[in-house]
Amino acid sequence: MINWSAIADAISTATQNCFQIAHAAPLSGGCINQAWRIESRDGARYFVKLNSAGKLPMFEAEQTGLAAIAATQTVRVPQPLTCGICGEHTFLVLEFLELRGSGNERPLGAQLAALHRVQARQFGFARDNTLGDTQQQNSWASDWITFWKEQRLGFQLDLAARNGHSGSLQTLGERLLEKLPELLDGYTPSPSLLHGDLWGGNHAFLTDGAPVLFDPAPYYGDREADLAMTELFGGFGPEFYAAYRSAWPLDAGYATRKSLYNLYHVLNHANLFGGGYVQQAESMMKRLV
Repeated sequence: MINWSAIADAISTATQNCFQIAHAAPLSGGCINQAWRIESRDGARYFVKLNSAGKLPMFEAEQTGLAAIAATQTVRVPQPLTCGICGEHTFLVLEFLELRGSGNERPLGAQLAALHRVQARQFGFARDNTLGDTQQQNSWASDWITFWKEQRLGFQLDLAARNGHSGSLQTLGERLLEKLPELLDGYTPSPSLLHGDLWGGNHAFLTDGAPVLFDPAPYYGDREADLAMTELFGGFGPEFYAAYRSAWPLDAGYATRKSLYNLYHVLNHANLFGGGYVQQAESMMKRLV
C-alpha cells in the first residue's frame, strides 16, 4: 500500500504550496524502481520513483547527482524535488517531463561536451551512488589509474568473486589490473563531471526537441568513460558523435581505452544478471591484456 498522503505532504513542504494528489498513474520503463505520474486538481504534475524503505541512500544519491548536473546549466535533467520514506516505501519526487524517444542528437553531443568541461581537482564525487542496483564508490583520488583500478574494476572483480564468478575471470582480472599503468601510460585525463550511466535508454527529448538526460550515476572522471558507454549498448547516432568531437575532439587512444572503460559496465552487468556477461567480460580482458 502506497502512502500517497505522506508523499503529497513532502511535496507541499518542498514547494511551500499545498499539494493534494487527485490522480496517480503507474508508468512503464523502469526495471529497478516503480515509476508513477501524480497530478493535482489544478494540473501540477510530478514524477515519482518508489522502492523499498531500505533504498533511501540510493534516492538521496540520485537527488544529489541530478542537482549537481542541473547546476552546470549545460544539459537538461529532471529537477529533483524531495525524497524520503513513507511506510514500506522510499520515494523520490522529480519534475515531470513529457518525453519522446527520438529527436535531433546534435545539441546533445555539444551539451555533453560542455558538461565534461565542468571539472574538479580530483577524481570521485561528493558521495557514493549506485550503478543500476550496485553501489558505486566515489572516494576522492588524485590519480586516475588508482581510481579506476580500485574503485571501478577492482571493486567489480571483488564483487564478482563474492557472487561466485571465480576462475578465469579473476585470473584475467588480476593480469589486467597489473597492466593498467601500461595501458594508460602517458595519458593524464582531467576530472570531468560525468553522467556516469550514459546508455541509450537514459536519454530522450522534450516535445520541443530539447535533449534530456536522466538516471545518472555521476562522478568526476575521464570524459571518455561517458563516451565509451554510449557505444556499449547503442542508442546514439552519428550526429551526436560529430557534435561532441567538434566541440571537444578525442585522440586516437580512445579506441583502446573505451574497451577498458566499458569493461566496468560489463562486469557490473555480470554481477547483476550473470549469464553471457561473464563471458563477454572475459573476452574483453583477453583483448586488453
